[in-house]
Amino acid sequence: MSNNAELQVTIYTPGSLLANPLKMVREMFSDLLAGRELAWRLAVRDLSAQYRQTLLGFLWALILPLANTAVWMFLSASGVVVVADTGVPYPIYVFVGTMLWAVFMDAVNAPLQGTVAAKPMLAKINFPREAIIVSGIYQTLFNAAIKIFLVLLVTIWFGIWPGWGTLLIPIGVISLVLIGTTVGLMLTPVGILYQDVGRVLPLLMQFLMYATPVVFAMPKDGLAAFLFYVNPLTPIVQTTRAWVLIQPADMLMYYITVNLVGILVLVLLWNVYRLAMPILIERMSA
Repeated sequence: MSNNAELQVTIYTPGSLLANPLKMVREMFSDLLAGRELAWRLAVRDLSAQYRQTLLGFLWALILPLANTAVWMFLSASGVVVVADTGVPYPIYVFVGTMLWAVFMDAVNAPLQGTVAAKPMLAKINFPREAIIVSGIYQTLFNAAIKIFLVLLVTIWFGIWPGWGTLLIPIGVISLVLIGTTVGLMLTPVGILYQDVGRVLPLLMQFLMYATPVVFAMPKDGLAAFLFYVNPLTPIVQTTRAWVLIQPADMLMYYITVNLVGILVLVLLWNVYRLAMPILIERMSA
């Protein structure tokens, strides 16, 4: 390396970047671009560690949603739970729903888990914090690809052959990751300070699943229908499942609206995350 190579110099001032929004946005996207290679390396490292020391390997990406599917199929078949008409065989309906929900859950958990795992590095090295979030997105997409591949195999086994909607499935998966990352980014600053967030999150997500058409058909009327409809995850799950099962996407405009709002909220929370990280790192290092 040449001795004349210039090193990047970072100057810290007491002034808040909120006073200069244009500079703040420019730095946000500059750091996002600068951290892309680190994000990829972190994702490869974590995925390798995740599957290297397991007997079942990639199957762990499928075991929990498969177990959830088996439970609900048993409850439905035994008459313990009566499910309204879903328009397709209930096993494939609940299987696709639980797989899509697993993708969403992975996206929700990724920001907090990634930031907590990077605590030692955050306290000692100055690097673009966005790399942690992007690394979690890479890992979520990788695991989602495994799930969707199995979903397509199962739908073919049920006689549902790929069609034009199959080409739109990646868009639906990206929507699930977008909304999940937004929720995860909202919880991360509080979750770093208080471990209770990480512990109560699975319970909250379980209740949220029951208010989303994952294992239940969309109610026609009553309070349940209202709760399902105002839940922004409903059009995401319903539309993506419709594309998987080659059905009409009845909530397409609602789906588009939720995604547009989700992008705006994600950018806002990204800014909050950047502003909060110096304080959180100081607290973690104390």
